[in-house]
Amino acid sequence: MDKVMIVYWSQTGNTENMANAIGEGVKAAGKEAAVLSVDALKPEELQELPAFALGCPAMGDEVLEEGEMEPFVEAVEKFASGKTIALFGSYGWGDGQWMRDWEERMVGAGATVLGGNGVICQEDPDEEALEACRELGRKLAEL
Repeated sequence: MDKVMIVYWSQTGNTENMANAIGEGVKAAGKEAAVLSVDALKPEELQELPAFALGCPAMGDEVLEEGEMEPFVEAVEKFASGKTIALFGSYGWGDGQWMRDWEERMVGAGATVLGGNGVICQEDPDEEALEACRELGRKLAEL
C-alpha cells in the first residue's frame, strides 16, 4: 500500500491537526499520505484498501459528527470486515466514550482497530498527542 488514506471531520481544527500529524508519520515511513476531509471523497473509495485512518472529534453527548461523519462511518461499516482502521479524534469534555463506542462499532463490523484503540486528545493536540499520531501514521504505512 503506497498511498495511505487519512479521512477526517474537524470543526475547530484539532482533529485536522491530528490528521496532518498522522500524514507526517506516513511520509516519514516512506509512503504517500492522502489527508482528506470527509466531504472530499465517497466511502466506497476506501473499499478496496486494506487499511486507512478515520478521525472525528466527540460531538454533543459523545457521538460522531452526525451530518457528514456518521453517514460516512455507517457506509464504511458495510465493507469494514477484514480491514485495519486507525481511529483518532479530539474531545472537549467527557472521558473518551465516543471513541470506545466507535472502536466497538468497527470491531463489530469485522475490522481491526490499529493498536487496539484510537488515539485521542483533549482540545488542541499537544506534542505528546501529535507524536502518538505520527506513530499511528508510521504503523499504518507499515501495513
